[in-house]
Amino acid sequence: MAIMLATSAHAQEASSNVLTSAEASESGDIVVTAQRRSERLQDVPIQVNAFGSQTLQDAGARNVQDAISLVPNMTLDRANVYHSSYITLRGITQIENADPPVAVIVDGVPQTNQRQVNPSLYDIQQIEILKGPQGSLYGRNAEAGAINIVTKAPTNNLTGAWNASYGNGETINVGAVLSGALVNDVLLFRVGGEYAHSDGLIRNTFTGDNADFVDHDYTIRGRLIFKPAERLTLDGRIEYSDFRAGSNYYSAVFSADANDYRLPQNNLEGVSFGNNTNYTMKADYDLDFATLTSISGYSRVNEDNYSDLDFRNPVQSPGGFLGLGIQIGVGQQLLSKIFSQEVRLVSNGSNRLRYSIGAYYLHTARGYRTRVFVDLTGSGDQQFNPALVISDQFTHDDNNSYAGFGQVDLDLTEQLMLTGGFRYDVDEREQTNLLTGLVRRKSFKKAQPKATITYKPAEGKLLYLTYGKGFRSGGFNTPNSAIPIFQDESLDNFEAGFKTSFADGALRLNGAVFRERVKNFQYFFVDATSGSQVIANIDRVNITGVELELQAVPLPGLTANVGIGYTHADIKNFGQFPQYAGNKTPRNIPFSSTGSLQYRGTIGSNVTGIARVDYQYNNKKYWTIDNNSVQNSWTIINGRLGVETGGFGIYAFGKNLTNAKYYTEYQPQAYTGEDVDLGFRGQPRTYGVELRYSF
Repeated sequence: MAIMLATSAHAQEASSNVLTSAEASESGDIVVTAQRRSERLQDVPIQVNAFGSQTLQDAGARNVQDAISLVPNMTLDRANVYHSSYITLRGITQIENADPPVAVIVDGVPQTNQRQVNPSLYDIQQIEILKGPQGSLYGRNAEAGAINIVTKAPTNNLTGAWNASYGNGETINVGAVLSGALVNDVLLFRVGGEYAHSDGLIRNTFTGDNADFVDHDYTIRGRLIFKPAERLTLDGRIEYSDFRAGSNYYSAVFSADANDYRLPQNNLEGVSFGNNTNYTMKADYDLDFATLTSISGYSRVNEDNYSDLDFRNPVQSPGGFLGLGIQIGVGQQLLSKIFSQEVRLVSNGSNRLRYSIGAYYLHTARGYRTRVFVDLTGSGDQQFNPALVISDQFTHDDNNSYAGFGQVDLDLTEQLMLTGGFRYDVDEREQTNLLTGLVRRKSFKKAQPKATITYKPAEGKLLYLTYGKGFRSGGFNTPNSAIPIFQDESLDNFEAGFKTSFADGALRLNGAVFRERVKNFQYFFVDATSGSQVIANIDRVNITGVELELQAVPLPGLTANVGIGYTHADIKNFGQFPQYAGNKTPRNIPFSSTGSLQYRGTIGSNVTGIARVDYQYNNKKYWTIDNNSVQNSWTIINGRLGVETGGFGIYAFGKNLTNAKYYTEYQPQAYTGEDVDLGFRGQPRTYGVELRYSF
């Protein structure tokens, strides 16, 4: 069992499975860009999990959630609307309609909206997951860590690939990509797209339909690199996606037991639909001593949804919402426009003094409307009938953020390095109630220093001590909320870690112990009676944790990874509810472990075989501040078998093979305004076959 536990990047014999040969050092070590420059993973004084395109393919990872499932002390839960996700890292968790605690960066551009933090990993070069505050390098919202995603770059040679898979629930995924040169070494292109459809697997027991259906979800992406001069590189990317899928399929849990796994029974089927557009332009200019980089990004996020809000039906629950004899529904419209601009200067080479400095600007314009209505017909269109609307919240939020940042590395000796980082954020927020004209304004500011001392006693050995401050901005709840403004959250992280390598990299053991002191810990609940989604603060939280990760290559072609994580998040001071002092924080999982065992090698003439098992174990999950709703431990096991020859590959896969039952969100009635607990079911067992071809 121990050899099946796992996480993170593979030790090499499989380092070609982690990053491409262009990104691997001559010794075969894993190379990452976690500190904005190419470095050996084992030389970076940060706990980093790195996965390259081959590793992601071998693990069957289709999105960031799948990659995070390979990392201890970290989860990404899907709940609520189709694209809504909740990241939790080292006890710091995502809040609905607020900034994420983990910066998600795609090709240098931050993804600041909650609907953007779980992008598809199709045609991805690599993904790096950094733990601990990373504001001096990765900017806004890097309070608990950062996820750095790099898409595959265009190539001179004409290359391409396609894949298609079919699984239970009539689930279809197809994708294709083509790359080449319009003018060799001067103008390179890459275009690709993917499409998904599923009839779903989670049955609505009232309608008989599957609540988690995906009518369609497709993405088209294009990228162009232009090198007009030897020193200048321009890199542009455009992406468009469109979707329509099941939404808000919460189950009514009448027993009020977080381990009573019920199916949805709603009479009003939830649906999300919308589209997203992303534009990116990056310019690099080589100044010899440093590289000057400009990164501009624009995103338009549009998502509408409607669903049941009492999460029952008039046949089985004739008493209706709060026993009033009525059924209610909710409709929401979100439109968010995001522009970001970053300029930075990064030193070239491996001199004793290395630096990265820059400035950042972000503007977000967000319109959000929520209507709660009496449900008479089971149709989402009822939200537009004024006679049926019982609550209407319509706000427009403007956010302007400014920041300056920098980080310096100084080699004091060959074995000793000192790192200093700093970031200062100013977050100016304005909210307009479009129904009343009321305008609210507030600014949030925070300095975020970081200091690290790194000692390398011998080749393949590293010790580090680090301190860093993390920051997540505050903001506004809906105008009629009992808590109109929630405060900014900050943490002080004290961490000691080590990295070791033995047997020419065939065995690696990395680990860290950390202590976080959090001020104004943000947590979330829903008030169904007013249609409000509310964010509030816990005054003080202390978090203590440990991480250990082992990567091994015991035999040629055989790789094993083991990872464990422990997080104790303790409420120290809670002025609003002093009786909860000493409790665990919401969504806290005290212990988790992950693992993989994979064989990739020749099994015949020009035939490569692959067999892989992934394992994820989560200890009890504490859903709420009162700790009354606790989900028992659960285990997810995934598997994949395949053969490859001549550019072709055929694979059989399965996820959640034991069909474990669990909730990805659980809300007791005390925190929802409902008269029943609500649970959001995790995905049941899925299985299927996949074909791939590349040239």
